[in-house]
Amino acid sequence: MRVLGIDPGYAILGWGVLDVEGNHFKVIAYDSILTDKDTPMPRRLQELHMGLKEIIEKYKPEEAAIEELYFNNNAKTAIMVGEARGVAVLACADGGLRIAEYTPLQIKQALVGYGRADKKQVQQMVKTILNLEKVPKPDDTADALAAAICHGHSTGGSGGKRELRIRKGI
Repeated sequence: MRVLGIDPGYAILGWGVLDVEGNHFKVIAYDSILTDKDTPMPRRLQELHMGLKEIIEKYKPEEAAIEELYFNNNAKTAIMVGEARGVAVLACADGGLRIAEYTPLQIKQALVGYGRADKKQVQQMVKTILNLEKVPKPDDTADALAAAICHGHSTGGSGGKRELRIRKGI
């Protein structure tokens, strides 16, 4: 199964593509999509959408693992991240991917075994599980890979149902 992990954001959207078979992971590609702070928000969202569509067309993932938003005290920031997340869901749905959504707590639990693990612990596990020389940067990219790993663990690497949190792409 090929999985696209996404850590949504409007300034930095992290992504990573993994092949998963059982509990074995093979890194295909990872990076982030950056948007300029001086660019109007509608254009930034368009850039994120186009970037994700290119990634989906190039790497042909079957499923997507998208990190759910956590509560943010800044309502304006939360809304803007929510818009970027919506764009990511749309790009994946347009690409026909099955979409699974995971909370940060679920991702931490899947990688570290502890839902309250700190960011450094999760990043170190991404590096270790994927046998990388160093932790992927920026942090958003490592978080996207963590979401993909979480999905691989949750499905046993074979795809399929995971409670009701998976939505079939349109």
